Amino acid sequence: MRTFGAWGYCPSCWALAISVIGGSISAQATCVVPEVESRLDLALVKRVLLNEDRQAFNQLVRRHQSNVRAQLRRLCRNDNAWADDLAQDTFLQAWRKLSQFRSEARFSTWLYRIAHNCFLQAYRQQPIHEMQEETLLDQATGPRQRAGLQRDLQKALQALPEGERLVMLYHTQMGLSHEETADITGLPLGTVKTHATRGSARLRQWLKDYQSNENTGVTT
Repeated sequence: MRTFGAWGYCPSCWALAISVIGGSISAQATCVVPEVESRLDLALVKRVLLNEDRQAFNQLVRRHQSNVRAQLRRLCRNDNAWADDLAQDTFLQAWRKLSQFRSEARFSTWLYRIAHNCFLQAYRQQPIHEMQEETLLDQATGPRQRAGLQRDLQKALQALPEGERLVMLYHTQMGLSHEETADITGLPLGTVKTHATRGSARLRQWLKDYQSNENTGVTT
């Protein structure tokens, strides 16, 4: 199977916890691609389309592979092997469909939509797929309490209703706007906003319970 170089991954649960504790869902709470990055993506896309420049496309892959892989890991509930396969499918489809890209949207948003559709197609073909429940303990680099929060917050996210979970993934964890989230998921904009509000409220309550249990020594 074709590979696209070394993958990198950094869980964003800690940033999500900070955002939810603060009582708001804001793209500013997570990493948002600056306009200069979007312009660079567009320049690379033009090089690919004009000359079938594989080197330019490889640059696009290197720039976005970590985020795409992280997106798919969350959709696949941390079944890393399945997510990696879908990530490779995503970039293969992006290469084949690049002429369909329209610069009105960010390249990253267009790519996330392809990844989302790859996941949906694979999920429908494998309805009995058993997704692994990996913890974040081995990936945590901070204190034990932080690692525990990351692990348990990930479980809380997976327990959300499907619509809320997707919106929290794209809007809060990945820092996309409501409009971009609606574009990727195919959900109406009003539904996305509702899911964002409800999902944030559920996680905010979960975090309050978590902090209370930590103070009383109760394990969640």
